[in-house]
Amino acid sequence: MVDFSTISPHLNVKISPKAKRLALRLDAHAGCINLVIPKRASIKSAYAFAESNQSWIEDKISNLPRPIPFSHGQVIPLMGKDRTIKIIHSDKKYTEINVLDDVIEVKTQLENPSARIQRALRLYAEKELKTLADAKAASINRKLTHFCVRDMKSRWGSCSKDGRMTLSWRLAFAPPHAFDYVIAHESAHLIHDNHGKDFWKLCAELSTDYTTGKEWMRLNGIHLGRYGKYPSPAQETPEE
Repeated sequence: MVDFSTISPHLNVKISPKAKRLALRLDAHAGCINLVIPKRASIKSAYAFAESNQSWIEDKISNLPRPIPFSHGQVIPLMGKDRTIKIIHSDKKYTEINVLDDVIEVKTQLENPSARIQRALRLYAEKELKTLADAKAASINRKLTHFCVRDMKSRWGSCSKDGRMTLSWRLAFAPPHAFDYVIAHESAHLIHDNHGKDFWKLCAELSTDYTTGKEWMRLNGIHLGRYGKYPSPAQETPEE
């Protein structure tokens, strides 16, 4: 069996029936490089391809943003406010998490409650983002029929004319002008199902500063995945 970890411990092998050629894809928030191998390609040729790009792999891994864990003392930007995670030992069997003005208070008996913290922050983000989205929709005489948050792989949100909106809960870690832009963008799709002139005009009306918000997301959006645990969108890179 070929050991790809000898090239890099951060290399993750994926056999794809749809792929037509060997490719390396950066998965920024999982902290790895995906080696995509077509079903008919030989493992030997895949190893040689990865080995020939070893310096590229090492360079990409070394330049990944440092992960930010949900641990005691960590400062997290949440819905426009920096809040410090404060973990307090508790003898209770259940974990209690409260998002306060400048503190995320975690009372738990768990040694590592990061998964519980992530779940609680996701629920908090859903509530806050929904409030903002409902307000945007109401301002253009529309109403959301369904709203949810997810870890989205290729975009920050989606919305249909019938009022179904989905947002990435990671927007909660962005600054206000950035998540405001994304919500305005998706809300504009309640009326326009394209990205034409009228769409962008409405987007500008719905957002406090959509140009800077859009630019911030373009430059920094990928970094939102480093909070806690998140599989980020794959980015295609050198091919055979």
